Order: sequence, then C-alpha cells, then structure tokens
Amino acid sequence: MLHAIIETGGKQYRVGEGDIVFIEKLNVEAGDEVTFDKVLAVVGDETTTFGTPVVEGAKVTAKVVKNGKGKKIHIFKYKPKKGYRRRQGHRQPYTQVQIESIAL
Repeated sequence: MLHAIIETGGKQYRVGEGDIVFIEKLNVEAGDEVTFDKVLAVVGDETTTFGTPVVEGAKVTAKVVKNGKGKKIHIFKYKPKKGYRRRQGHRQPYTQVQIESIAL
C-alpha cells in the first residue's frame, strides 16, 4: 500500500489511494480533479522517500467530492462584573476530496 504526506492549506495530511480527506477550502467545483505537488514523503511497502523539503516529481491526484462547511463552534467571551459579553459562532469551510493516485 502506497501512502504519501502532502501539504495543503498550511496543514499536512497522510493519504493513501482511495482515502477521503477533508482539507481546507479550495476554489474548485465538485467533480473537478486536483493535483497536489507539495509531497513531503512517499511511503511504500519496501521503499520510503523523504523530500528536502518536497519529493521531486511526486504528485498526488484527487477528485473533489464536495465543498461544504463544518460543524458550528461557539465562541463566548465575557469579563466578570463588567457587563461585557460577546457571543459568536463560526463554521469553517472545507473541501472533501478522494485520493485517486500517488505518482513518483
């Protein structure tokens, strides 16, 4: 089984072929194909390749499943005895992708 460590949206993900991953939002539509060029490492059954900082010529191809928003988180700030209260909510946008191939 071939796995890769990719970087996108300032985060690193360990992915394998067929995996479904939630990543930071990309400006693509559902059904489009995305290529990740920032491959930090490729791990196979017998060989392991680490990049300095990226593996040259390696790329991961993925298909966009959908774009959406995550669950709402609630932010509540207050200062005791001062009458200061702020309530805020946030839903982080994401892109769901399915990894199709890992190429060296």
